[in-house]
Amino acid sequence: MSDKLVIIDGNSILYRSFYALPLLSNSEGEYSNAIYGFARMINHLINSEYDAILVAFDAGKKTVRHEWMEDYKAGRSPMPDEFRMQIAYIKQFLEIMRIKQHEQSLYEADDIIGTMAKRGVEAGYHVDVYSSDKD
Repeated sequence: MSDKLVIIDGNSILYRSFYALPLLSNSEGEYSNAIYGFARMINHLINSEYDAILVAFDAGKKTVRHEWMEDYKAGRSPMPDEFRMQIAYIKQFLEIMRIKQHEQSLYEADDIIGTMAKRGVEAGYHVDVYSSDKD
C-alpha cells in the first residue's frame, strides 16, 4: 500500500472557513473565525490516515493567468480586511504544527496543487486534494 498525501488549497479553505463561521474576535479585536475553522480542519487531517500534508497558498495578486486573460478575476470583490489579518496567523499555526506549506510568486495555489499532485503520484503516493474551488 502506498503512502497517503493530502494537498490542501489553503486560500480556498481559509475563505470557506471565514464565510462559514460568524465573525469571531478575541479580546484585542483580532478576528479569528477563519483561523478557528482552518485549524479544526487541519487537526482532523492530522488525526487521519495521511502520511504527509502540504498546504498551498496563492503568493500574490499578479499571476501568469493574468497574462493569459486580461480580465482574469476582474469581477471578484477585494479581500476583506477581517480576513486578510488572519492569514499570517494561519501560516504561523502551520509552522508550529510542522506542516509544510508552499507558495510561489506568479502562481496560484491551484497551479501548485496540480504540480505537486502529479509529482506525488509519480513518487508512489496516493494523493487527495482538499479544495472548494471548481477549477
